[in-house]
Amino acid sequence: MAELRLGPLLRYVDGSSATFWVEASRPCTAEVRCADGARGSARTFQVAGHHYALVPVSGLTAGTDTAYEVLLDGVGVWPLPDSPFPPSVVRTRGEEDAVRVTFGSCRWAAPPADEKDPVGPDALDTLAARVASEPESERPDVLLLLGDQVYADETSKATQRWLAARRNLADPPGDQVADYEEYTRLYYESWLDPEVRWLLSTVPSCMIFDDHDVIDDWNTSASWLADMRATVWWRERLMSGLMSYWVHQHLGNLSPRELAEDALYAAVRETPDGTDVLSAFAAQSDADPASVRWSYRRDFGRVRLLMVDTRAARVLAEDRRAMLDAGEERWLREQALDAPGSCDHLLIGTSLPWLLPHLVHDAEAWDAALCRGERGPRWARFGEKLRRRADLEHWAAFPASFAALTELIAEAGSGPDAPATVSVLSGDVHHAYIAEPQWPSGTSGTPDSPRSPDSPRSPASPRSPDARVLQLTCSPVHNSIPLSIRLGFRFGWSAVGRAIGRRFAGHGKCERPPVDWRKTGGPWFGNQLMTLTLHGRSARLRLEQARAGKGGGAARLRTVMESDIGSRTSEIGS
Repeated sequence: MAELRLGPLLRYVDGSSATFWVEASRPCTAEVRCADGARGSARTFQVAGHHYALVPVSGLTAGTDTAYEVLLDGVGVWPLPDSPFPPSVVRTRGEEDAVRVTFGSCRWAAPPADEKDPVGPDALDTLAARVASEPESERPDVLLLLGDQVYADETSKATQRWLAARRNLADPPGDQVADYEEYTRLYYESWLDPEVRWLLSTVPSCMIFDDHDVIDDWNTSASWLADMRATVWWRERLMSGLMSYWVHQHLGNLSPRELAEDALYAAVRETPDGTDVLSAFAAQSDADPASVRWSYRRDFGRVRLLMVDTRAARVLAEDRRAMLDAGEERWLREQALDAPGSCDHLLIGTSLPWLLPHLVHDAEAWDAALCRGERGPRWARFGEKLRRRADLEHWAAFPASFAALTELIAEAGSGPDAPATVSVLSGDVHHAYIAEPQWPSGTSGTPDSPRSPDSPRSPASPRSPDARVLQLTCSPVHNSIPLSIRLGFRFGWSAVGRAIGRRFAGHGKCERPPVDWRKTGGPWFGNQLMTLTLHGRSARLRLEQARAGKGGGAARLRTVMESDIGSRTSEIGS
């Protein structure tokens, strides 16, 4: 008899349809039956000895909550017997309903319940506890997981013991994961957490990878990639990372229509064992990253989400370095500008922040200039070493891409049909903050922030958009926050840090950014989640942190900031 190994995960949901992801112990037919009579089924497909299904369900009624059950070969396997949680439901939006988008990134799997958590309560666990105990309270309509859903290069002690039982950890890559089977261990460890398992069964999710889903600083530079390709273990690691991401995360991001049109999905399902088909796809993705698109679009009524791949789509050659290849950049532009007037809020999900603390931004732009040879070969070698050691590889480290994204945001946010807000949603940097750009009219830079005399000006910036534009960064969901991060990012936002950054930029002969920006909220440190509530053209933002209960009580989410952000004149609260 087939058993449920992992899931169900409720992934795509619109007003009338949904998709459910499951892993079974053997080949079978997976079925989802909803209380209102809607149902769907799918035969499992096989990858590396594992059996998965993505079950589409149609015929749902908009604006309803519908409980569901999962069956494998006709036998009920979900809800679990004696579950302490309420029944899992599919919630479909009505046309006039608000959209609640909860987001964050960087989650180490929570330790077993009988072990002390070294980094404090998991924000997803505490969110699950609240949703389960207060079913009538506000709950997310979608959960955006903005990278580092699993850590292939930072495994837990329990996983290391499991790895040691199957191979010699003295051989590379040591206690990091090496192959597809070891990646599945990471997903079991993370998604079998009882609270998270139930949460993902009842709140739809959208996901995108960041570096730790493969390895820290993935695709930092051409030199970095050459060094990795010279190792004996990298190819298997990358192939396994891309294959497991496609199975566990990417497929569920797609709508039923997109799944029906996906040639790779069809090929994997049509063969008794899709391992070779998927492996060939991963090899092609490595050889020609531009041949694959991991980015995707989701629409929630008049809210448009563009989730952008900022890892695999990079161009790494120093003379044409870009965060997005030409095809990816064209796709992003087309989606952002599609059907003017059709969205009230535009969300751009990118694991890496667009606007950083000023010192960090200038240091990354300076380092990029050194690496491309602005100060000669010796400085270029120094720049590459610094880039790797200090993780200098955000949007600021790709100056042309930073400028292109800035221009696109201004264009998408301008005109009589512009959305009310354009928000860039990011994680990665293990703290939360809000930054707001300021477009000078017809000039670049701002009058009170001159560069040094040898720093050239950038081309004239676009006019200030009509939409309110915000960088909303929230991280981590559950991870460590060293003192160096707390001190470093606080200093990065300071006036002294900004002045030092200007000196770096001057030395690198860096162009001024096409916008200036200021921090209007934070920095906040802790395991945390942000939630955007979007209704019509109004928008409200809330930041919540997971806090341990007093006297050993249950952890809870505590609101540390809530503010109206739907107007360019409204102030950010804290």
